[in-house]
Amino acid sequence: MKVPESVLKKQAAHAKIADAALAASIAAKKKRAEDKKIFYANAKKYDEEYAATEADAIAQRRAAKAKGGFYVPAEPKLALVVRIRGIIGVSPKAKKVMRLFRLRQIHNATLVKLNEATIRMLRLIEPYVTYGHPSRATIEKLIYKRGFGKLNKQRIPISENKVIEEALGEKCGIRCVADLIHEIYTVGPNFKQANNFLWPFKLSSPKGGFSRKTKLLHFMEGGESGARGEEINNFVKKML
Repeated sequence: MKVPESVLKKQAAHAKIADAALAASIAAKKKRAEDKKIFYANAKKYDEEYAATEADAIAQRRAAKAKGGFYVPAEPKLALVVRIRGIIGVSPKAKKVMRLFRLRQIHNATLVKLNEATIRMLRLIEPYVTYGHPSRATIEKLIYKRGFGKLNKQRIPISENKVIEEALGEKCGIRCVADLIHEIYTVGPNFKQANNFLWPFKLSSPKGGFSRKTKLLHFMEGGESGARGEEINNFVKKML
C-alpha cells in the first residue's frame, strides 16, 4: 500500500526537527563543558589574586611594625547598607535617598560604591540604616543564599550561571558567579551594571531581634543604626 504524500512530508519534517534538536543538544553540552573549564579557571585566578592581596597587606603591616610605624590600609571602596527602620517618621529627603539606594523595605540590603557623594547621602539616612564594609565571604553568602538578578525586568533567582551570562555576558564579560563576586568586591569598571543586575537582598529579622531601647541609638552609643565598619559582617550573618 502506497504511503500518502502528506504522511511522508510529516515524517520528513519530524525527522528534520529531531535532527536539529539533537545537534542543538550536542552543541549545548559541548558549550557547557567548555564554560565549566573557563569558569573554574576564572575562580582559581581570582582566588590567587585575593590571596596575593592579603599576603601583600600582611607583609606591609609587618614591615611597618619592624620600622616602628603603622600600616594604614587603603580606604574601603564598597559599603553594604541595610535598612533597619520602617516608613514612620522618615523625612522626605531621607526617603528619596533610600529610594536611590533601592532600600524600599525594612531589612532590604544593597551594595553601594563609596565616594564623596554617597558618603554624604549615607550620613543623611544614618538613623534609618546601618552600614559597613563587607568581606568577600559576606558578599559570597549574600549572592549564593539571597541572590536574585534582574532579567527582562523580572526577579530571577541566581540558581545557575546562565542567568548571569544572559544579563551581563555580552555587555560586561561577566559570565559566572565568580566573575560577578569579583566585579562587586573589587569595585571594577563594570560595577554599576553588575550592581544594578543584583536585586536588593531581602534579609530576615536578626536572630534575637533588636532591643527596643537601643534600636534608635547610633552604633557608637551601643545602638544599631549608623556606620559599624567591619562589624556589618557579623550583623548580616544573623539575618541570612
